Amino acid sequence: MISQLTPAAGKLLISEPFMNDPNFKRAVVLLADHGEEGTLGFVLNQPSLMILEDLIHDVGGPEFPVYYGGPVATDTLHFIHRCPDLIPGGGLIAKDIYWGGNFESLKALIGQGSVTEAEVKLFVGYSGWGAEQLAGEMKSNTWIVSDQYDSDMIFSADEEKLWRDVIIHLGPKYAHISNFPQNPNLN
Repeated sequence: MISQLTPAAGKLLISEPFMNDPNFKRAVVLLADHGEEGTLGFVLNQPSLMILEDLIHDVGGPEFPVYYGGPVATDTLHFIHRCPDLIPGGGLIAKDIYWGGNFESLKALIGQGSVTEAEVKLFVGYSGWGAEQLAGEMKSNTWIVSDQYDSDMIFSADEEKLWRDVIIHLGPKYAHISNFPQNPNLN
């Protein structure tokens, strides 16, 4: 179900296609927390130029990409996952999607090659909005809120396809947006 006015943990924010803010250009943001004091989420489709080994040198295992979660606290590392049996302590934010948990367990699993990018997504920083900030942005039609997705979409490594897939899942009213060029001036 699509809602223009009710963001909540576990829902997605999808930026309008021509947003000028480079932090959120064609962004799909998974909301991890929403309450009276504000909203916190992670941009799912903006890879950084880093891998986990760039940030934490003793992990080992396969190269793990790190995504740009948003412009707030870019000196922090966060993760979402869908393996609560392996990573204790995470909080459920949507069906089959957990936020955080025991980071030492995650490091060990990555080092052993026991988890993949299809199960864990890492972020530097996060996206945050003050108590009324997101409501104001939604009133100006900057964001679409949706719960029309599955966990496979969230853990996709194809960033551009993720934005398109989420737009298409919004239904016929929005599907045409998925074909808009990134820069309409080049059309």
